[in-house]
Amino acid sequence: MKFPVVDLSKLNGEERDQTMALINEACENWGFFEIVNHGLPHDLMDKIEKMTKDHYKTCQEQKFNDMLKSKGLDNLETEVEDVDWESTFYVRHLPQSNLNDISDVSDEYRTAMKDFGKRLENLAEDLLDLLCENLGLEKGYLKKVFHGTKGPTFGTKVSNYPPCPKPEMIKGLRAHTDAGGIILLFQDDKVSGLQLLKDGDWIDVPPLNHSIVINLGDQLEVITNGKYKSVLHRVVTQQEGNRMSVASFYNPGSDAEISPATSLVEKDSEYPSFVFDDYMKLYAGVKFQPKEPRFAAMKNASAVTELNPTAAVETF
Repeated sequence: MKFPVVDLSKLNGEERDQTMALINEACENWGFFEIVNHGLPHDLMDKIEKMTKDHYKTCQEQKFNDMLKSKGLDNLETEVEDVDWESTFYVRHLPQSNLNDISDVSDEYRTAMKDFGKRLENLAEDLLDLLCENLGLEKGYLKKVFHGTKGPTFGTKVSNYPPCPKPEMIKGLRAHTDAGGIILLFQDDKVSGLQLLKDGDWIDVPPLNHSIVINLGDQLEVITNGKYKSVLHRVVTQQEGNRMSVASFYNPGSDAEISPATSLVEKDSEYPSFVFDDYMKLYAGVKFQPKEPRFAAMKNASAVTELNPTAAVETF
């Protein structure tokens, strides 16, 4: 079982049909794929990686160690299931950037992240159009749905997963599906840890130099009426190496109306229709619970309280 890797440069040649078929198969059967030759400059990616790792060492490592001590995680004796072994900060690009509000980021890092974010935004929209083509939807359909009246929401979660002395005791990030649209991940090419659930088994997402990992969120499962699925994934901790993760989430705008595309529904759909912000309010408390009750709750708004939301998460 080989993890799907897509060479986007082949879209411009004789292998376009095979490449589109590979993307479709990955969306239907994996919910994930990895892309190479995606047009992002390698020197910019190298710069982002170096600056992200340097920023962790200078600005976040001590905070992370202090957090471990404060929560009693510096000497793990029993399995921990309610905390993640990760250090993160969030960058919002759209609808309004918060880059200038992040105080401990250098101007050079800020400029590079702004450039990287804009390029990823364009890449996300190109990928959505490829999905439209495979789904038989008109070009721009997904972008239009995501737009709402205020434009899409786009943000980046910058994470580091430091070495963990007892990986069997705690996850870097607990298993979940992503709530939003399409996710573009620039991950460490040396330290692994990202896994997805396929056919009952946890499969490693292979580190690959200068690649971008793509995965689909809950909104695309709803819009495609289940043809494409969001998939459970997690990060396992490692005893050696600090894993970098720069994950960018291209999501619908807060007032975007989400529902299965009419052309993809034969009779009645089991999927709900809702306003994206309402879904995110629910997701914020139940991120690490199964997605199916979320979908059911959105079909019956009165059932939302029955899911017992417990904790807030950053939703851009």
